[in-house]
Amino acid sequence: MLDPAIPACDRAAVNRANSQYSTGPRTEGGKARSSRNALCHGLSSRTAVLPSEDPAAYQLHCHQFFDEHRPATPTETQLVQEIADTAWRLNRIPALEAELLRRAELSASPEATEEARIAFDIVDAHRTLAILSLHGARLSRQFQRTLQQLREFQTDRIERRDRDLKRAAALWEVNKT
Repeated sequence: MLDPAIPACDRAAVNRANSQYSTGPRTEGGKARSSRNALCHGLSSRTAVLPSEDPAAYQLHCHQFFDEHRPATPTETQLVQEIADTAWRLNRIPALEAELLRRAELSASPEATEEARIAFDIVDAHRTLAILSLHGARLSRQFQRTLQQLREFQTDRIERRDRDLKRAAALWEVNKT
């Protein structure tokens, strides 16, 4: 918290002086680690697969969605990928909740160490469960919207193809006679 006794111009000078000591990570490894500092659940991360998850399982998951929806255009491919990524994140939520509840149980057990009790904060756990619930609802809506959009694209494509086939058949009949 800023000290109200320090004028704004002095605070700016103090901040500039302090920033000289905060240069951030310098090595590639440090930069990679730093880029994951805010990662706590990965439900809104740029990449769908977390470092702790199995990339092969993710690939299988994606292939199942591609096999089911069989995209025929780049737009459909993008929508199927979004559906698969959203489903992957949705499937992560129960595991996160289970881990949180496991930690709560461990911290409440009679054989729990004082360190374990201190490390688990019930207020943070409630906040985390609420956040997981919000992310779950958001991801669920995103999944449904994207699936609906994919179905509309595929329906339009099939109707367009059928219309073109009928038109081609009619032209063939005209040319035949």
